[in-house]
Amino acid sequence: MENKDRPLVSFIVTCYDLPADMVGKCIDSILNLSLRNEEREIILVDDGSHNSIIDCLASQKDKITYIRQKNSGLSIARNNGLHAASGKYIQFVDGDDWLIREGYEQCLDIVRFAHPDVVMFRHTSGDRTHMSYSTPPCTSGTAYLQSHNMRAVAWGYTFRRDIMGELRFTPGIYHEDEEFTPQLLLKAEHVYDVDTTAYFYRKRPQSITTSKDKRKIIKRLDDVEGIIKRLDNVAQNMTSDKRLAMKRRISQLTMDYIYNTMKLTKSVKQLEARIGRLEDKNLFPLPENHYTTKYTMFRNAIKNKTVRKLMCAMLGRM
Repeated sequence: MENKDRPLVSFIVTCYDLPADMVGKCIDSILNLSLRNEEREIILVDDGSHNSIIDCLASQKDKITYIRQKNSGLSIARNNGLHAASGKYIQFVDGDDWLIREGYEQCLDIVRFAHPDVVMFRHTSGDRTHMSYSTPPCTSGTAYLQSHNMRAVAWGYTFRRDIMGELRFTPGIYHEDEEFTPQLLLKAEHVYDVDTTAYFYRKRPQSITTSKDKRKIIKRLDDVEGIIKRLDNVAQNMTSDKRLAMKRRISQLTMDYIYNTMKLTKSVKQLEARIGRLEDKNLFPLPENHYTTKYTMFRNAIKNKTVRKLMCAMLGRM
């Protein structure tokens, strides 16, 4: 029986060595939503910052559940937040980002009145936002993945906690969202994709995706390769419709992985070694499906070794 005393939404905020005013703005964006105290739960997970941040949040600390862990990475921080959460729905928020009130209120309306499994929304990193005042049609996560290129970021949607089951983030890897999100969506029967900007994402100059550190680049690529292979293993045990949906996501992720290998390493040797490992797992050549025009053009071009070499050289000069 469902516990009606549970908060409606648990907001899991993660941070590491962030300025207090930045985290404070993030938490204020949650407190400013039209949720009563008993309807919201804010869990702040500090991933081993050099200095504990909670004492710098004096005006907010009584409204926060604070977890301070040994520096272990985002996956474990989120998993610890999930373990502590009691809300019916989960919303991840990075501590240097914030929720856009008008947009997120529309998502909350869908949560309150449509009782969805997942509500997806748009984000921005600038001044431009978009509001759609109509409720989108409901679809299943399987149908959505069969026909859309998914936005994997875990903060890009609100989801019903109960559909998650035993699914958690894999510790110690980059791009953990890429593994978590498609598996979560395939558990969802009622999905709403709202064309509304509800999240502000702060672009970070020292982020994983912009780092030029060669060790981090190799780890990033290795981790994505591991995710592709694990998702493929998961797909083997799915029903046919879910397997087709997951295969589309795997193909999209593999395309991005090959492109990033060329762009980030600028090495034909690296590229061919990685493609060879994909071939060993029957993940290359990419499937002869027409998911998008971009996918079809890339798939056809990348089959040719000479073209791959030329593309690698061209991207290396950019």
